[in-house]
Amino acid sequence: MPITSETIDELTSSISQLLRTGRHVSVRAAGHLYGELPPFGWGLMVPLERDGDQRCSSLAGHAGVDVSVASRQLAVLERLGYVERRPDPQDGRASLLRLTASGADALAAARALRSDWALTALAGWDEADARQLSDLLDRLVSDLETAGVPAPAARSAVPTPR
Repeated sequence: MPITSETIDELTSSISQLLRTGRHVSVRAAGHLYGELPPFGWGLMVPLERDGDQRCSSLAGHAGVDVSVASRQLAVLERLGYVERRPDPQDGRASLLRLTASGADALAAARALRSDWALTALAGWDEADARQLSDLLDRLVSDLETAGVPAPAARSAVPTPR
């Protein structure tokens, strides 16, 4: 059965509220959830932990930011001692970034803080509900990435003020 327009409206509204809440909580709780790790560090360091040494451009793609933004953020992480740079053996003009032991420790500490926070927030949930939500969110993220950005409409979706 196709999804009704009412359900689509409710779903997109809920997703928008989730994103707003996430931004609000992130700003309010950054120090508690990430400790000394800058909030942007998570998105740049987890791919290094998971996949090993990478170029800045690859990390920018993982984090969904411009290369210039990732470069500035990685410079901060380097100064903090969480990542280090080395020459790329395939291309001497480029560098590879790697997670340091301090960076791995910072991720572990942030992961523990996030886990404690999530366990508190989800205290009234059971395993089956949490697993189902996780699976559905993974599916939603995958489908959103596959759908990409909508093509421009023939007419503006939002009316111009008069």
